[in-house]
Amino acid sequence: MYGTFPYMDNAANTPPIGASAWDAELFAMMRSHVAKERSLLGEYVLAAKETDSKALAYLVDLLIQDERRHHRIFLDLAASLKAEAELNEEGPTVPRVDFDRTNAAAVIDVTNRLLESERDDLRELKRIKQMINVSDGTTLWPLLIEIMQRDTDKHIAILRFANRQAKRRKSK
Repeated sequence: MYGTFPYMDNAANTPPIGASAWDAELFAMMRSHVAKERSLLGEYVLAAKETDSKALAYLVDLLIQDERRHHRIFLDLAASLKAEAELNEEGPTVPRVDFDRTNAAAVIDVTNRLLESERDDLRELKRIKQMINVSDGTTLWPLLIEIMQRDTDKHIAILRFANRQAKRRKSK
């Protein structure tokens, strides 16, 4: 369940060739952050394995999943910076905003539908949290609902970004 980072990209391990000073510094900062997260992941894995608390092990596993995702994102960012600096033909791992290459109206339509669904989800989570708050202190449920609310807020932020970008591209 715990293990180490399954996502390692050797291309993101070596500094970009011919990079500007800014690119090189940012790349080094990203790689340093990845190393710190790898260390933190090790601490989380150890904490989950050593505890007798099923609740702590469950919560730490949630954190491990987040740290793995953060690690992958930072590796993607580092690989993208390297690809950009080296003018790699394949392009960056993290794509550039390209809503001008697609049907902006379709992007706006789908993001509007998804935003409405996420907002409905948020309302439902609030109702559920109100109902289970009576168990506060005896279960992890209120915390898990709060985490899902924050994830839903994140989903809304992502969809709003895509929607705004498509609208900007459509108006050009």
